[in-house]
Amino acid sequence: MSDPNPDILPAGLSDLLPPRAEQAAWLTRNAMQVFAGHGYDRVSPPLVEYERSLALRMQGTGRQHLFRMVDPSSMRTLAIRSDITVQVGRVATTLMASAPRPLRLSYAGQVLRISSDQLTPERERLQIGAELIGHDNVAAAQEVVRIAIEALAQAGATGITVDLTLPDLVDTLAATAFPLSAEHIDAVRRELDMKDAGGLTALGADAYLPLLYAMGPFDDAIDALAAIDAGGVLASRIKALREIVAGLPADVAVTLDPTERHGFEYQSWFGFSLYAEGCAGALGRGGTYAIPNGKGGQEVATGFSLYPDALLDLGGTGEGQGVAKLFLPLDHDREVAARLRAIGWRTLAAITSDDDATDLGCTHTLVGQDAVPL
Repeated sequence: MSDPNPDILPAGLSDLLPPRAEQAAWLTRNAMQVFAGHGYDRVSPPLVEYERSLALRMQGTGRQHLFRMVDPSSMRTLAIRSDITVQVGRVATTLMASAPRPLRLSYAGQVLRISSDQLTPERERLQIGAELIGHDNVAAAQEVVRIAIEALAQAGATGITVDLTLPDLVDTLAATAFPLSAEHIDAVRRELDMKDAGGLTALGADAYLPLLYAMGPFDDAIDALAAIDAGGVLASRIKALREIVAGLPADVAVTLDPTERHGFEYQSWFGFSLYAEGCAGALGRGGTYAIPNGKGGQEVATGFSLYPDALLDLGGTGEGQGVAKLFLPLDHDREVAARLRAIGWRTLAAITSDDDATDLGCTHTLVGQDAVPL
């Protein structure tokens, strides 16, 4: 069967055209500059690795998102990355295993998923992030949340909201204050995810009902969580959340949903999601987690990933966009043009005498040494 249009791209993939391509590069540069300013060194893992290495380091449903192929050179199975975080973990625990801790690393690149969903129909996405490896304490959590907020703001996000969660909350309570059998833990998590009070009662898990009401604006939600009698099991986590929030910018809204699990399959005691005004869905997630070191052990870490493609739809101006474009006639003075570029002008040089400055989107034309508006 012949393809009626061989130039159609596969579902979930798209071309970035001007000015969106420039805007994507601009927000990436801005975010990476934020990370560098806080001492995070950039790493750039390859797009493709051996499937076994990626799969072993993935937890939850991550393995299902991998595109796989056979390497004709080694005849081993390769996979295209669907998450750069696991690659950074590999770098940290192998090539940089002897580097002093805490180890601060950042990254930016494209990731590819084998399938999409209703919330994220794109299969190829830009992923930008930073990882603080060697610590998962309150100071580490506060640092990464603040940097994530700063990076989003520098990338053009406004009205930022941080939603906090405690990914291992059910496991912690099930093992202590509110005992659950192993076969009931997943069911209780599911009912909490669905905010289904009746489902919890049907499971005989009424002790977990108060968690459904410990959510919303942070101050009210954390007080509701503190009121739950869990024999002191939650005290350290509640104290940690209060300390983290106390160090966040005053203009950032903070909410709490302590049982939220979507997107937090491998995080440990702390997780957070990032939202911004005008953007549907989360722009990023992060938290504390453990990195397998390949030797049967683990190393703790705290980090986050941003998926800022949604910011492109806000129509913000990136570097080079909204800057006046200067048309250079065939006989223009190249030294004058170079000086104008050095002070921020974008120039477009004529190739033929038929080139039209207006048709080419220019706002000015060079006449002698002067930029004359069109």
